[in-house]
Amino acid sequence: MKAVVFQRNNTVYLSKRALSMLSLLILLLNLTNHAFGENPAIKAILTNKGLQYGSHIGADWMQEKIWSMIIPDISGGVDIGIGTVHYVLDGISVSGCDVPEPSVEFYEGVGLKTGISGFSISMKGNWHTRFGIISDGGSFDLAVFNVDVTSVVQLGSDYSGHISISSENCDARISKASITFHGGASFIFQPFVTLFKDQMTALIEEKICPMVEEHVTDLDQHLAEMQVSFKVNSALVLDIPLTNPPLVESIGLGLDLKGEFYSVQSHTDPPFKAEHFDLPKDDGHMLSLGLSEFTVNSASYGYFSAGLLQAKINDSMIPKTSPFRLNTTSFGPLIPQLPKLFPNMLMELQVYARDVPMFSFQADKVTQEFPGAIKAFAIQPNASRTPLFNLNVDSIFRGMIRISEEKLQGLMKLNNFTLTLASSEVGTFQGFVSIASDLDVKSAERESISEGIYPYQL
Repeated sequence: MKAVVFQRNNTVYLSKRALSMLSLLILLLNLTNHAFGENPAIKAILTNKGLQYGSHIGADWMQEKIWSMIIPDISGGVDIGIGTVHYVLDGISVSGCDVPEPSVEFYEGVGLKTGISGFSISMKGNWHTRFGIISDGGSFDLAVFNVDVTSVVQLGSDYSGHISISSENCDARISKASITFHGGASFIFQPFVTLFKDQMTALIEEKICPMVEEHVTDLDQHLAEMQVSFKVNSALVLDIPLTNPPLVESIGLGLDLKGEFYSVQSHTDPPFKAEHFDLPKDDGHMLSLGLSEFTVNSASYGYFSAGLLQAKINDSMIPKTSPFRLNTTSFGPLIPQLPKLFPNMLMELQVYARDVPMFSFQADKVTQEFPGAIKAFAIQPNASRTPLFNLNVDSIFRGMIRISEEKLQGLMKLNNFTLTLASSEVGTFQGFVSIASDLDVKSAERESISEGIYPYQL
């Protein structure tokens, strides 16, 4: 089985669309459950180039989180030689921050390693002290400079198959800090600011990694609560569980996804299996997506098994300007005996798929085979239907699919169209037998396809 591979370059218009692309990858990460042992029908590879772009977005996200984060109270005691001053810093909020570009890299076999160096933040809050029976309080300004934080995050999957994320390692260092007390008897404590500063710096260092780990735990909990199936429309459900754990290499992150559609009416597996395919690695692109024919064929099977690949056509659906009408008279030149047996009667055609329409992917084209059929009926004056004949309609479409202007686009051509007489209640006739031709898709159909769809929307 071959696959269609879609790849994106890092171009000048990536600010929004690349975010959409990364959102798709996050969605794939979020919505995964175990189906180990099965071949994946969808594969995704995030390269280092894509990861670095994600780090740009991460810096903005981090700055927003810092401004809104809740900082826990800090308490302790400082020995000033004549006793211990017990203090509490509360009501702490961020008053300013400077977040440099973080570094991020794949940590082979584990997940991601992130680091930020030279990060600075200023805070303000209230101070309270107790020295023996003496209590005092006021406000303070605190600034920490050149904060270095390194974190390793492990990617995996839990027992139910969701993507899991956990903190593997974290280290935080503060190079410099300054604190100024205001109000109360702050002038008494200001000479001992070095003692306060050193202890509070150590306390802040101790709290950075637990805060990081708390955010990681919250994210993991959120991922664990995500749904693993999508109802894409009134007919189909899409399941995208992981078929293998995330593969983290030094040059990229790979995801293997089941990518199977089911009918809403019945969760029945199709009579075919996903076969192995390889998704080439290309460091020149941020994200590569590989879609195998199993995914689209499972959707086709879902529609077919639900009985949705059928339609009825009557004369009211034929344009009034058309010289050909859906009646026995118009069919007379093709089936001479028809208007004699059923004079001046309207007809109805039941068009349906005889079997599952199947797609096949090649390196340079997509082929679809549609095994259809037509049942023709004459409509009697009492509105009853009399069967006339059955035709087998076999169509082969070929085309190309590409990504252009941020859309999934394609061009399809009707390559072969064959009608054969399967059975007849009106005798034999030759008008519809073995008709085959190569036809281009009409311009309106061509334009509809070329308009494209956004490939990053589910």
